Amino acid sequence: MQLLRADTFSAPEAEAERRVLANTDDPRETDLSGVRVVELQFPKFSDGRAFSQAFLLRRRLGFTGEIRATGEVLIDQLLQMQRSGFSQAVLKADQDLAHAERLLRHYGGFYQGDAVQPQPRFANA
Repeated sequence: MQLLRADTFSAPEAEAERRVLANTDDPRETDLSGVRVVELQFPKFSDGRAFSQAFLLRRRLGFTGEIRATGEVLIDQLLQMQRSGFSQAVLKADQDLAHAERLLRHYGGFYQGDAVQPQPRFANA
């Protein structure tokens, strides 16, 4: 997962290649033609609807582009974001980027499947 800082981040892709979805939007009703990046918003730390949107985009809709988390993104959420299908996270400015990177490296794999690796680990043996 690519980690970015909110205080220095600016979306690099063209507007036509990016869709910004509010956490009340249904990804199934969004035209993803030509879209390379879907931005999902966390308006506050305790609102996790974007996790469901990311999972839906990856698993049900087969979206292969970047899924970016924006808003109140804290390092506590990163591992679950990664497992839900996010590929980028724009960290809130007061979050420690180095600490976030260490947390993501802490776990090398998971027994259960997730949005990115749907097969459980034992099925790969």
